[in-house]
Amino acid sequence: MPVRRRVALAVRHNTAIIMTSQFDLAQSPRASGGSCSVEAQESEALIVRVLIVEDEQRIAEIVTAALRKAEFTVDVVATAADGAAALATIPYDVAILDLGLPDGDGLDVLAAARAKGRSVPVLILTARDAIEDRVLGLDAGADDYLVKPFATAELVARVKALLRRPGGALGAVLKAGNVTLDTMGRNVTVDDENILLSRREVAVLEHLMRRLGRVAPRDVLEEKLYGIEEEVDSNAVPVHVHHLRRKLIECNATVEIHTVRGIGYLLAEPKL
Repeated sequence: MPVRRRVALAVRHNTAIIMTSQFDLAQSPRASGGSCSVEAQESEALIVRVLIVEDEQRIAEIVTAALRKAEFTVDVVATAADGAAALATIPYDVAILDLGLPDGDGLDVLAAARAKGRSVPVLILTARDAIEDRVLGLDAGADDYLVKPFATAELVARVKALLRRPGGALGAVLKAGNVTLDTMGRNVTVDDENILLSRREVAVLEHLMRRLGRVAPRDVLEEKLYGIEEEVDSNAVPVHVHHLRRKLIECNATVEIHTVRGIGYLLAEPKL
């Protein structure tokens, strides 16, 4: 049975309540039949985790829907305290930050994150449209600045642009053995032959490749793949790893996924 993952974020003895866009595990794409030598799927999407700090519910719903359509995992908080707690606790790929929050200024949230060494790309989404406000936000450490009202297509495009920057979640080609993963196109090849993986299998492979030779804890993989309150089967990650391992073996990949009991998984290249 699915269980709902709840993470309490304590901020001055308050608990952050995070609304998360829901993804049905049962609807995750699955490869049917063989998985080697197939055409790359343009619809394959990156598992990117985005935090929205926005107190206007309608705007939060619109932004969440747009990002969810782009297949991003989305967490939403409505206060500065909860936003600061979320950024301090979870390694988000991007944060979208309103400035006029009920309990403080979004710039203070940004300053706190940067002071703690959080390098997450931050896009300010606000009604403050004066040039001095934009300069202040960018000088405070924001990576982009978008004024309300806005077009959701532009917002999603700006988020993707942030992810393509060096060190971001997009724009790198990872290699391990004879396996190559294009993080921008979401294409995976073995000896230059395309291999068909579900988007969550691609996400698992990417995380393992970024930690090549090191153990990736199971709970970290789960946090990367699913939102805080998303319903997740207790064996969801092992199932994704099982399917990924089988497909790599079928395609004669020279890397192997090892299970480290009680801890997580490790991707290793063959010993010479």
